[in-house]
Amino acid sequence: MIIDFQRYILPDSATIKDALIALDKNSDDILTLIIVSQEGKMVGSLTDGDVRRGLIQGKQLTDSVKDIMHTSFRFISDEKKEVSLIKEYKERGIKLLPYLSKEGKIEKVYALNKISSILPIDAVIMAGGKGERLRPLTLTTPKPLLKVGDKCIIDYNVDALISYGLENINVTVNYLGEQLEEHYKERRQHVQVKCVREPKFLGTMGSVKFVDSFVNDTVLVMNSDLFTNIDYEDFYLHFLENDADMSVAAVPYSVNVPYGIFELAGRDIQGVKEKPIYNYYANAGIYLIKKKLLDLVPDNVFYNATDFMEMLIAKNHKVIRYPLTGYWIDIGKPEDYQKAQELVKHL
Repeated sequence: MIIDFQRYILPDSATIKDALIALDKNSDDILTLIIVSQEGKMVGSLTDGDVRRGLIQGKQLTDSVKDIMHTSFRFISDEKKEVSLIKEYKERGIKLLPYLSKEGKIEKVYALNKISSILPIDAVIMAGGKGERLRPLTLTTPKPLLKVGDKCIIDYNVDALISYGLENINVTVNYLGEQLEEHYKERRQHVQVKCVREPKFLGTMGSVKFVDSFVNDTVLVMNSDLFTNIDYEDFYLHFLENDADMSVAAVPYSVNVPYGIFELAGRDIQGVKEKPIYNYYANAGIYLIKKKLLDLVPDNVFYNATDFMEMLIAKNHKVIRYPLTGYWIDIGKPEDYQKAQELVKHL
């Protein structure tokens, strides 16, 4: 979560007493201060624990905060934004993480204790479908805006992406698209979700071409009607570790055959498998893709993600599977919608 960071800022001309007063004002929140120079550059960080240790060591309230601040502080920037490093910071209990410009000035501050990660990813959420299998619910309301509990289906996904630090989120719309445009007219948290109109139904990948620009080199494409707690950070790190061109989130799917199944060689029976279980992985409708490969999607043509996947495989690009753990429901049918309604009661 990007926060209003002015309450955490203290000039390096301040005293230890000034630091105590500032920390007391933040007593209901994160007890960390960011120390800046007269020029506005970050020069240190300071916690309530640092103040206590300084006083125990004999520092006076009139001494400078520079005597007790940390100058080897943690931060991120355009040059220093590795997700594995951010994950380490979270695991070490660091709560405030400044984002610095090349000049060392604070551009924004993340509350690491309130977010899941900070991923350098753009997102495209496909929300243009008619949701015909959920009629009559979708006759006047687009499926993404149907409520699960007290919240729209699509907002579970948008909020999850925001919690992972995504700031460039696009929603492609078509059927009853004006309702989605109105829904995202105002910022959601700090993010302005951008609605992108597709001129006709172009499948699960074709409308990506109407997003006018991407900021990051990795693009997440997903269906809007999913109800899932996928770990996007782990998904992204797995994508990087395997140097993939495209990663497809996959859910385990088992088929129980209630009969004895013959193992055949022609007409000859070689054996019998009694009530076998066959395990597969099914497409979860969530994809990570190298941005440059989206140029291969044909213009203004109905084109599904599976078409794109098969084309990449034919061109010898690396397409991998990411095993999705946790829950996942594709809200396509009334029974799926009801299942999500039951699940949300326990979350």
